[in-house]
Amino acid sequence: MAACIHAEKRPLLNSSGLRNLRREGRLPGVVFGKKADNENIHISTSQFEKWLKQGASGFIELQMEGENSVTVLLEDLQRDPVTRSLIHVDFQLVQSNEIVRTKLPVKLKGTPIGTKSGGIVQVQDPYVEVEALPKNLPSSVELDISEMEIGDTRFVRDLELSSEVTVVSGPNELLVSVSKP
Repeated sequence: MAACIHAEKRPLLNSSGLRNLRREGRLPGVVFGKKADNENIHISTSQFEKWLKQGASGFIELQMEGENSVTVLLEDLQRDPVTRSLIHVDFQLVQSNEIVRTKLPVKLKGTPIGTKSGGIVQVQDPYVEVEALPKNLPSSVELDISEMEIGDTRFVRDLELSSEVTVVSGPNELLVSVSKP
């Protein structure tokens, strides 16, 4: 199920105009996609942050003011390097009959055996890049780490995905490890 966020079109603004928009609680963004023009928008910062805190995965239904809603995926978000507050967001337009490339969050399941002997879980990459039709795209990927001992590692090749989902990330990309303290 897609989250629904109200969006409004915005004109091209200079940096002070964007700063004023953010001060009003609005987050500037852009919606782009194949065979579609880029569209500058702004959304509620608090509504978007609430979606981020809930896991930030899956599709978002952007309800455009005075138009039909569009289905999008979060492509990128930018934060202020000092305050960590959101400053810009990019959305990718989703066509139901076209393959979509996106990053899915890897959710770790279980507590590694190695942590009982003092091991530390180190997450190297919390995302995996995949391609699939939107209807076959899961909102996240689970990885069971409960059997990991100190010195064990899990790679992209250890993920179990359906046959409709193609992994773009390299099979030898490190996801998580349990190391000595």
